[in-house]
Amino acid sequence: MISATQKQRRFGLAMPAVLFIAVLMGGPMLIMVFVSLVERAPDGGVVWGRFTTAAYTQFFYEENLLGEMSFNTDYMQIYLRSIYLSGFTVLATFVVGFPTAMYIAMQEPRRRALLIFFLSLPFWVNLLVRNYAWLLLLRANGLLDQVLMGLWITSEPLNILYTNTAIAIGLTYSFLPLMVLPVYAAMEKFDFSLVEAAFDLGANRVQALLHVIFPGVKGGIIAGCLLVFIPCLGSYVTPVLLGGSKSLMIGNLIQAQFSAARNWPFGAALAFVLLLMVIMAAALRAVLLRGRNRREL
Repeated sequence: MISATQKQRRFGLAMPAVLFIAVLMGGPMLIMVFVSLVERAPDGGVVWGRFTTAAYTQFFYEENLLGEMSFNTDYMQIYLRSIYLSGFTVLATFVVGFPTAMYIAMQEPRRRALLIFFLSLPFWVNLLVRNYAWLLLLRANGLLDQVLMGLWITSEPLNILYTNTAIAIGLTYSFLPLMVLPVYAAMEKFDFSLVEAAFDLGANRVQALLHVIFPGVKGGIIAGCLLVFIPCLGSYVTPVLLGGSKSLMIGNLIQAQFSAARNWPFGAALAFVLLLMVIMAAALRAVLLRGRNRREL
């Protein structure tokens, strides 16, 4: 049982960090919400003191030449595309990353450290450079097309570049380590003798995977999914280079409102909606982990 003195001591030790986070993270978020609720200036920027919800209305409606409001799904489609691509990236990184993490965790310590080192090597290269490499690989008559046509698998270029497929490939490559590392951390602590016990009790490999390994590393899987899904939603570099102007994602849309369109309130409103989506994803993780802890108790 924790005494009142110990609680006060812990609270006092945590307060500097809490205040630091509140000022440097909460402050910009409040400014963003405030900007989204003020009127747009004719030459860009905002008109301070004139509050309106027009930026949020613009998300769903647009005004035609006659001044009439009509329902507009363009921005919703961009958000749905971002959610779809982020969800696909989570699935793809999990399919590749889970067996990779399991393989690394089952190696001897020295080889395990070497494999983790190789896994972290992409982080040593700038994300822009890595995406430019994929641009050269996926372009028409690029290396991928030349290899496939040289092997007589295809007879013409695939034209993958500037499509959702190219964005999905780039996002999967960019965020794969963020799935492998938390799953590996959970795998490293997992007792693999439980799998042997499951085999002794008559379970096959699929049953051992579903009923022993997955529940045992559930925390790492949830953490990996969130670490991939959340940054994918706001990804900017990969959609710009590999998707072009045909496949906008949320990050590109927000950047366009603050730069080319100079519509700061609408850009702030879009960013706030993105923030709500991130909070919902974090809340879902908390609910899943709380349910897991209750079952363990």
